[in-house]
Amino acid sequence: MNISQIMEKMIAFSNGNLHDINHLMCVWTYAKTIGELEGLDRRTQETLEIAAITHDIACPLCREKYGNTNGKRQEEEGGPLVRSFLADAGLSAEQVDRVAYLVSHHHTYTDIDGIDYQILIEADYIVNASESGKRLLRSTFCMET
Repeated sequence: MNISQIMEKMIAFSNGNLHDINHLMCVWTYAKTIGELEGLDRRTQETLEIAAITHDIACPLCREKYGNTNGKRQEEEGGPLVRSFLADAGLSAEQVDRVAYLVSHHHTYTDIDGIDYQILIEADYIVNASESGKRLLRSTFCMET
């Protein structure tokens, strides 16, 4: 599967939840853009984009099982879900392992062990901050025009 096909599958998995779909699209857009600007190699970029698309795969289950989408619960439930979700995607075992690792750690802000992890954390943080109405430091994320 290519990125667009994984995106289509994740949108279907989201079962019409517009918030979840918009969130994953925004996180993917930030992650894709940041990764490209950082000059990631093709495989790392692809892994990052797949992780960005699937990072909240556990949200529907967490809502049903726990009544919320607590980040730590997402991390606990997300790894096995994303492995199953990507089983037919034609990815290498190593790539599926890395995506599962990123999904299982996307709310853990310590011991970041790769640029793909760092970018995923940043992209999700920016979107979560925007969704909650927080203002980000202009000098950090925006350029004056």
